[in-house]
Amino acid sequence: MPIQDQTLLFDADDTLWENNIYFERAIASFISYLDHRVHSAAEVRERLNACEHATILQFGYGLTSFRKSLIACFEQLCEEPLTEEVRRQRHDSIVSFTDAIATTGIELLPAVAPTLQDLAKRHRIILVTKGDLVEQTDKLVRSGLQPIFAAVEVLAEKNVGAYRDLIGRHGLDPATTWMIGNSPRSDINPSLAAGLHAVFIPHDHTWVMEHETLDAAPPGQHFLQVETFADLLDHF
Repeated sequence: MPIQDQTLLFDADDTLWENNIYFERAIASFISYLDHRVHSAAEVRERLNACEHATILQFGYGLTSFRKSLIACFEQLCEEPLTEEVRRQRHDSIVSFTDAIATTGIELLPAVAPTLQDLAKRHRIILVTKGDLVEQTDKLVRSGLQPIFAAVEVLAEKNVGAYRDLIGRHGLDPATTWMIGNSPRSDINPSLAAGLHAVFIPHDHTWVMEHETLDAAPPGQHFLQVETFADLLDHF
């Protein structure tokens, strides 16, 4: 029998709507454009992953940070002298790879809207995403899902401390609060460590930087894995 009267915290990107596939397309275009004569595509991707990690530490998440990562990767691997003219021409091309992401319509994952509407009748639901505030708010508005949520949180990072702050800020009872998302690193493991329950919904194209081994639920907490968003209705 479904559990009643819970607080359900929902991730956004790749839980409610497609996101990483658009970045992967931009990365594929970048690697093809670079057409490096020394480094393989896999080696370029490894370098880009390192650039993204460094850029996120300094600038956070979002398209601006992603553009900086692409440009940094290009400059590190460029096989010709980095004159100002080369920088300008190449930078303009690289930025064009990310423009399509900003203008792409929101593609909700299957059954997301009706499932959220149904769950909102029985539970308190809150959006808990991370990234750039303007970008994430814009995506939420364009998704049409904003009216369903009792509250919206756009965090700089989703770690144990952030979840504990969230518990205090919204007066959450950990015994009746669940974090639901596709990322082991950001949604599942830190929320369990903060004392919440968690539900993992796998996505075939979860960002590589969100990969982590899933932790087991500590004693007294619960961890569920469902295959589709609509499967939440079997539990809640």
